[in-house]
Amino acid sequence: MSVVLEQPHPPVTDLRLSKVLAALADPGRLATVRALAQKGESPCTRLQQDAGLQISRSTFSHHQKVLREAGILLVRVRGAERILSLRRDDLDSCFPGLLDLVLDTPENLV
Repeated sequence: MSVVLEQPHPPVTDLRLSKVLAALADPGRLATVRALAQKGESPCTRLQQDAGLQISRSTFSHHQKVLREAGILLVRVRGAERILSLRRDDLDSCFPGLLDLVLDTPENLV
């Protein structure tokens, strides 16, 4: 089984804190990242449900694009599915502890 990247992902050397924080500032994108961190690798249709997002598929696709371009998500294609995962190791190497802080923030403070 071959895995093909759907779109280019920024290299680790191009990750920028301002872009990561801007991507995480949206409640829908933050919910997506939280659900992915909790569930692990996930097909995008299941992830949208797990995140509790009641938005259109095109809006969810836009959120995925923003997260991918910020270097937060890795998107790969497996057959007809888009599989999403967090780039936790890359984020931790560039911004140690940031993702844990964001994920550990109580929901009422989001």
